[in-house]
Amino acid sequence: MKHIVFFTGAGVSAESGLKTFRDSDGLWENYRIEEVATPDAWRRNPKMVLEFYNMRRKQCLEAKPNASHKMIASLQKQFKVSVITQNIDNLHERAGSKHVLHLHGEITKSRSTVDSSLVYNILGSELNIGDTCEKGSQLRPHIVWFGEGVPMMEEAIDIVERADVFVVIGSSLLVYPAAGLIHYVDSITPKFIIDPFVPSTAGIKNIICIEKTAVEGTTLLEQHLQKFL
Repeated sequence: MKHIVFFTGAGVSAESGLKTFRDSDGLWENYRIEEVATPDAWRRNPKMVLEFYNMRRKQCLEAKPNASHKMIASLQKQFKVSVITQNIDNLHERAGSKHVLHLHGEITKSRSTVDSSLVYNILGSELNIGDTCEKGSQLRPHIVWFGEGVPMMEEAIDIVERADVFVVIGSSLLVYPAAGLIHYVDSITPKFIIDPFVPSTAGIKNIICIEKTAVEGTTLLEQHLQKFL
């Protein structure tokens, strides 16, 4: 069974009504990134950070998987499918995908501020000041903020190195180190990029660019994939 690895970005969730991570004006839900998505922001004003992610979490829980999420999940009937996503929502899982790796964390989870191995599901949609881990430390969103390392990168690299087909959907390939994953794919492996504004693919071999939205593009992709059965 062929192994298809999907690398997905904000463009996949945008068609479920979730705004992309960073708008062209540098704002995210009218907040400056530096105010809510950095370790310094957490140290300065944890209450604001928690309120921001509570709002985002509510939006993510209200959103529904779109046709692109569902198509990726449906391919599990014919292929081994791995999803590596930059997104913090759980729309891939809710669509039925079984193997999803979140590079930048998960908005439905919290973790200890003194022991990063202590990760918890958030019951409901809110995480507040005073919510603590079993060691008595304040819980923070289980999110990789700007300026922090990406602990799942090594596992992600291992997955993409074993891909028979590699597909990028809805990512600008600008946020590193995640964007560098495509360079770990074997040069002879077929690659696809689906995005209305296809990023630069200079130096990348065996690639087909589909300049469409995630939903439109995955419909075309499905036809391409039949030849790998």
